[in-house]
Amino acid sequence: MEKRKITPAIVVEGKYDKIRLDSFLDATIVVTDGFRIYKRPDMLKLLRHYANTIGLVILTDADAAGFQIRGYLKGAIPDGRLYHVYVPNIHGKERRKTAPSAEGTLGVEGLDHKILLDALERAGVFDDTTPCTLPCDITPAVLYEHGLNGAPNSNLRRQLLLKKLGLSNHLSVSALCDVLCTMTSAEKLSGFLAEYLPEEEL
Repeated sequence: MEKRKITPAIVVEGKYDKIRLDSFLDATIVVTDGFRIYKRPDMLKLLRHYANTIGLVILTDADAAGFQIRGYLKGAIPDGRLYHVYVPNIHGKERRKTAPSAEGTLGVEGLDHKILLDALERAGVFDDTTPCTLPCDITPAVLYEHGLNGAPNSNLRRQLLLKKLGLSNHLSVSALCDVLCTMTSAEKLSGFLAEYLPEEEL
């Protein structure tokens, strides 16, 4: 398989995630070693450097721990160019493990390379004019206007949208805004949602 080149560095949780990505990507890949990142100021310094120079892709598992690490990195790296790549919730067990994870879902290491490439494409990491470099005009207030935040049935509508998009149900309202900004704009959001949230399913 020919490897695809990615200019931004990628940060993942574990060494097996790195091995998985190394099999089909030509990229700089940094490992947080899970929650050890909390005690690694040297690692944070490196990640901030990447964010402010070539850009940084945050690619964590779709479980609660992955979102906790993602949230920490987002707060610890306030400047620079960040690409948030979200992978879907897929139930299963990695081959090397004797038992499934606590949530019973596959981590980055267990996902098919096509699924990972699709997630990277969606975040715009292969595109020099990625929307991630532009101001995001989809905010929690915009989601409120579309019944996805702070309104009756908003949680149900969000969960249905996340399912249709193949994204983790751990996504917060803020994270959903980030994802939607890589797919559409506030102006086009009504049409986008009509495709994924037909009224008869609500």
